[in-house]
Amino acid sequence: MTKIEPVEPIGAVRERVLVTLRQEIIAGRLRPGDRLVERELADRFGVSRVPVREAIRALVAEGFVLFETPRRTVVRRLSPTDVKELFELREALEVYAAGLAAARATPEDLADLRELLASAAHATETGDAEAITDINTRFHDRLLAMAGNTLLISVMEPVGGRLQWLTRRNEEWPQLLTEHQELYDAIASGDPERARAHALNHVQANYRSTVRHLFGTPADTTSSEPSAQPSAQPSTRSSA
Repeated sequence: MTKIEPVEPIGAVRERVLVTLRQEIIAGRLRPGDRLVERELADRFGVSRVPVREAIRALVAEGFVLFETPRRTVVRRLSPTDVKELFELREALEVYAAGLAAARATPEDLADLRELLASAAHATETGDAEAITDINTRFHDRLLAMAGNTLLISVMEPVGGRLQWLTRRNEEWPQLLTEHQELYDAIASGDPERARAHALNHVQANYRSTVRHLFGTPADTTSSEPSAQPSAQPSTRSSA
């Protein structure tokens, strides 16, 4: 008797394609300006063009790709304004979340953060870029969860992927680890004001680093405030 293989639901196919393409963009395997061709992607994934088309539309909505023309879809090149706006939102929400986390953290929460920091230290020593990006995302997701505000989480979720994309291009990893360790200490102290201050410093330092790596703007000519518009134009080369 011939065995009938189960058919993968169209929604699951779409999600598989979406997750893979999103991760390839974040990791730099698909670079700004690279074209996404439905037919080629359908052949690559062994699926029809329908779930590929839906995955591409989702990536457009998430801000990873754009339609240059109705027939040409490419990975988006982030502009200085894109980066500024993302960090403005991150500053407003993550600083607030850090204060809530300091007031509400449990011993279990703090133990989770210490475990993530230990993993981050190992990844930093070995130079594992993908692990660092993943741990950084989990660290900030954990802080949001510790804040105990579900609306705050839902507001951050749509831009989380793009923030992860930016973090992947910031290779000042030892400094990033130090900032996370200092932020942990501030939250563990139970002092919301101290936690907010360290979160603000962290976001602004990460903004300056990101601008330098993406656009070549010297650190001493870029304001520490995300609201300051970087003057450099984005280069056509993408960092891995």
